[in-house]
Amino acid sequence: MRGSIKSYQKVSIDSEIAVASPHRIIQMMFDGALLRLAQSRYAIENHDLQAKGVAINKAIGIINGLNNSLNMDVKDSVASNLSDLYDFMLRRISEANVNNDVIAIDDVTNILRTIKEGWDAIPADMHQMTSEAS
Repeated sequence: MRGSIKSYQKVSIDSEIAVASPHRIIQMMFDGALLRLAQSRYAIENHDLQAKGVAINKAIGIINGLNNSLNMDVKDSVASNLSDLYDFMLRRISEANVNNDVIAIDDVTNILRTIKEGWDAIPADMHQMTSEAS
């Protein structure tokens, strides 16, 4: 039963990605990273090392994806600053993994949530411009 639910969720996400704008895909990545961070925090609290490893690895992959999506050809400080923040988050997640540190997870969650709130606040008529700049 659990496998069927996971398969359905994957098909649902794949379907949403297929029709999503680049702006929406970034929103989905933020959501996914925040979910994985919450799962890793829960796993650390429950001493579930296997689940922690899986969730942390997925969070790292998503944050790397966000970092790689930045348009570094645009000569402004926004992309550079975001890249620095993503690098910091990746270091903190690694520390959380090694030290089973929920505070490090919370630090990353707070930063990522703030960035996501800014991204979510971009008006719909500006989404095409953010897609080109991300």
